[in-house]
Amino acid sequence: MYINKAILFGNLTRDPELRALPSGMNVCNFSIATNRVFKDRDGKKQEQSDFHNIVVFGRQADTVQQYLKKGSTAYIEGRMQTRSWDDKASGEKKYRTEVIADSVQFGPRGSGGGGGGVSRSDEGQQAPEEMSSGGGAGIDYPKDDINPDDIPF
Repeated sequence: MYINKAILFGNLTRDPELRALPSGMNVCNFSIATNRVFKDRDGKKQEQSDFHNIVVFGRQADTVQQYLKKGSTAYIEGRMQTRSWDDKASGEKKYRTEVIADSVQFGPRGSGGGGGGVSRSDEGQQAPEEMSSGGGAGIDYPKDDINPDDIPF
């Protein structure tokens, strides 16, 4: 059995672009950045950013284009796919690796610019994916410390 699964959580690096295929189905393209923090051989903290091209089809493409924008956070599950084509200008073969998204969940909304997608006043008109993403805004966490000895298992 072979597995082709991609799971990413990052920030959009540009606004999503919505297009229609000749069949009439909508497709949305955008890219996200993910960061990795590690220590090099000398023990110095290093940070590396990677950029990923994302493709979403159908009704979810409409929702992504409507609610996400540059700087928004998103959680994407999908599969990797590499396309190839011949470049007419240079005559070279070109390649592009993309994540074909099966699921896009919107990240938590920021308080201010670029973080969120919708403002607090639009909360009643959110997309179903955003409402179920569990961003943590409506969760009341206990204020007391939890003692591990009190847990019954």
